[in-house]
Amino acid sequence: MIISRTPFRISFFGGGTDYPVWYHKNGGMVLATTINKYCYLNARYLPPFFGFKYRVAYNTRIENCRTINQIIHPSVREVIRFMKIPQGIDIHYDGDLPGRSGLGSSSSFTVGLLHALYALEGNMPNKHKLAKESIYLEQGILKETVGSQDQILAAYGGLNHITFHKDGEFTIKPVTISSKRIEDLENHLMLFYTGIARTSSDVAKTFVTKIAQKEKQLFAINEMVEQALNILNSEQDINEFGKLLHESWNLKRSLSPSVSNSFIDDIYLKALSAGAIGGKIIGAGGGGFLLLFVPSFHQPKVKKLFNKFIHVPFKFEHEGSRIIFFDQQEEYSGKK
Repeated sequence: MIISRTPFRISFFGGGTDYPVWYHKNGGMVLATTINKYCYLNARYLPPFFGFKYRVAYNTRIENCRTINQIIHPSVREVIRFMKIPQGIDIHYDGDLPGRSGLGSSSSFTVGLLHALYALEGNMPNKHKLAKESIYLEQGILKETVGSQDQILAAYGGLNHITFHKDGEFTIKPVTISSKRIEDLENHLMLFYTGIARTSSDVAKTFVTKIAQKEKQLFAINEMVEQALNILNSEQDINEFGKLLHESWNLKRSLSPSVSNSFIDDIYLKALSAGAIGGKIIGAGGGGFLLLFVPSFHQPKVKKLFNKFIHVPFKFEHEGSRIIFFDQQEEYSGKK
């Protein structure tokens, strides 16, 4: 049996410029981090005693299938097909946070499943391979309208400055600032679950298909990555980071009416009135998790104001996808 552990991510700046339709023409960059909330995938070869070849358990659903084509879960189906594993497979998923919430959970799942199945086959893929193959599966095979930052972050982990090049390659640079500066940033961040589940690719389609009309906003969003890095790498007040988040959220809202709604706008304004300096809906928008930048002395007030929402404390993590358990299976012989 293999167990992979793959982190979820929070994107601060640059979201939107990581879509291939944009960066193949203009380049792009993001500033984002993985957090200590994870996707866990157990994988083992299925013993040959059952009337099916594939068992997949996720959320409240269990699929028992005789063929790959019968598997409903798209990522599981295409990853198994991509890996060309002849044996039967048993896969079980658990996550610390809900899916369809803006934290890159679908890409963490794809990266984690690839990692687990490679390990099951006795292989150790590097982080670049995991990222590139996950991007290929989600964008090229599944044809999902997703960017390229989530897969890279899930594979590599850490607080990173990622640059997307016009030729489709990427450069990842860890943000090397002091542990005190990291702690200061972490201590200003609050994460709340709005309870609104949505599919990020559906939200993204509302602006990606018209991305050429959003050049002004996306170039400005891209420039904010450098501004944010300058803040983190200087002795400027960390609150400037929060103010920039606020500017970025206003730009992002202008990409499409689906990015926000009256409910999200209302709770965001309430957060500002309670002392938050900035924030954003994580991911493509439309719901999921709300990230707020709040000085510590205002945080009790914000937490009390948002007591009907789930507050999720978190820290940054730096390892990316890992195999945390490996127990080699004995091979069965004879016909199934």
